[in-house]
Amino acid sequence: MKHRIVRNIRRADAEGCKLLGQMGVATVHEAQGRTGLLAPYMRPIYTSARVAGPAVTVLCQAGDNLMIHAAVELCQPGDVLVVTCTAESTDGMFGDLLATSLRSRGVAGLVINAGVRDVADLTAMDFPVWSKAISAMGTVKATLGSVNVPVTCAGELIRPGDAVIGDLDGVVVVPREDVTEVVKAAQARIVKEEKNRERLRAGEAGLDMYGLRAKLKDLGVVYVDQED
Repeated sequence: MKHRIVRNIRRADAEGCKLLGQMGVATVHEAQGRTGLLAPYMRPIYTSARVAGPAVTVLCQAGDNLMIHAAVELCQPGDVLVVTCTAESTDGMFGDLLATSLRSRGVAGLVINAGVRDVADLTAMDFPVWSKAISAMGTVKATLGSVNVPVTCAGELIRPGDAVIGDLDGVVVVPREDVTEVVKAAQARIVKEEKNRERLRAGEAGLDMYGLRAKLKDLGVVYVDQED
């Protein structure tokens, strides 16, 4: 495979990314047909972490963070750095020094399908990170990879410039060309859920609100007054 570093990419609309971030991972995932959700092992390193922005993608060799360093100078304010490896890795490929470098460029956060280190420092910096693992295991800077190419990260295809949203529920990706449509669908879902929430607060049963009594009957469920 030819290794590439792509300097210029098309980024998802910044305002659309912001709106998706405000609506949250669970709502966005549902609004785009329950697609785009990264594997549940991708967890934030602190509970208040939130991020939303276009992806700058990095493909590394396991245990080697050379290409993360190469990606730094390509990042723009608001970007989310997305890192994955050619093989499984839990090594600590990212720490507070790289975060300091990214922060100086206005990078919004990191999603990495490997390990991170210096978690206390990253948390104190309020630099949001979602990772597969936390590990003090160090890495080398020796092997080529690529920057700003399509990658598969935690089970999902992420292209450069796609919208990446992260919070306590995990990480979801929205194709950059679908951002406007997904924003509208997510907004409609929020309105619908608030109406349902009011009905539930008023005491209405979910079985009635969602029409589930008929479904139970169709599935053959029988109500009895007491156990035999």
